[in-house]
Amino acid sequence: MDPKKLLQGKKILVVDDEPDVLESLIELLDMCKIDTASSFEEGKQRLETERYDLAILDIMGVDGFELLKVANNCGTPALMLTAHGLSEENLKRSAQEGACYYAPKEKMHEIHIFVADVLEALEEKKSTWDRFFERLASYYDKRFHGTNWREQEKAFWKDKIRNWPNI
Repeated sequence: MDPKKLLQGKKILVVDDEPDVLESLIELLDMCKIDTASSFEEGKQRLETERYDLAILDIMGVDGFELLKVANNCGTPALMLTAHGLSEENLKRSAQEGACYYAPKEKMHEIHIFVADVLEALEEKKSTWDRFFERLASYYDKRFHGTNWREQEKAFWKDKIRNWPNI
């Protein structure tokens, strides 16, 4: 998969309250058509009035979980991108509430790969969480060190991904 080719011309909404994050994502996803919003209200309005191939939602500063509900209602797949909300609980909640991916801002430089993972999986009618685990499970193993987060929620994650034993 060539992520940049796959993303060419895709319409993406980025909702984050940090101007530098918005600017960075515009730059990193320059092959896409990007709309931005810096508040819950602005993000909600855009989701309800525009069609997007994907929404990238911050969790903390813009009430990302409420925006996720709006995105789901509008049929817009969502990728959660967070720094302060990076936790086992928010990872599971993101999956439970219909997000397609959960990425750390620390790895924002790879956002084009994460977005491509989601869009390609959806196009192929496959689980986006398979791609998430392939790409980021070891990162979260280190991040959530000592918590055994995968095994504690094994039944939940097995339901989300096809390749559980191989990750």
